[in-house]
Amino acid sequence: MLEPGLLKAIQNFTTCDLTSGTKIGDALVKLRVAHGGYLSGLKMYSPQYCSGSAKLCGPAHTVRMVHASDKTSPTLQQHFADSITPGSVVFVSQPEGLISACWGGLMSTRASKIGAAGVVIDGRFRDINEHRDMNISLFARGSSILGSNSFTRASEINVPVQYRIEEVEDAGDVVIRPGDIIMGDADGVVAIPVEVVRDCVKLCQERADIDEKTMEALRNGEEMGPTLKRLRK
Repeated sequence: MLEPGLLKAIQNFTTCDLTSGTKIGDALVKLRVAHGGYLSGLKMYSPQYCSGSAKLCGPAHTVRMVHASDKTSPTLQQHFADSITPGSVVFVSQPEGLISACWGGLMSTRASKIGAAGVVIDGRFRDINEHRDMNISLFARGSSILGSNSFTRASEINVPVQYRIEEVEDAGDVVIRPGDIIMGDADGVVAIPVEVVRDCVKLCQERADIDEKTMEALRNGEEMGPTLKRLRK
């Protein structure tokens, strides 16, 4: 469980943007989190496409999808959208190699009503304008015109799911666990293991002042090399 106050503290920072202080990804690299927690391949589709100041942050509520033809995996007793926890980031894991969507406007309508912080799709979604009309934060690998019917079904909720970093050979899978903190903004998405959140916040706070001074020096025309040497000891 996340300690009280830490979720609010981590929201003071962003995945990458210097204007809000130290980058979370850089802090996670220092903490030796694989790939700096960066879930490469995910992009912001709503409320805007990879732009704007919208930020997604909350504990992961995971949903594992399987092929519709899979008769051996568990079956849910209720629709997975009805299980969403208020304030959580719905993290949906879709099987690889599908051109169909596993999430759409109806699901986002339900998620918004419950009070979800937003949605991250390790796969495809559809109904992009419906999501933007709702002003919901949604990140995904891609979009589709096809629904999930006959392609996928939800099998498990709040179980560890795996995210594959496709660009790095033999990178292995990043495990997203229920309760891990998901942060997303225009630059991308990071997953913060819940046990390192406190240390991540500490590093971000320590570097925020340094980054601000570095940016100010560069704007005043100082050279990059000496500035970094002076401020980033």
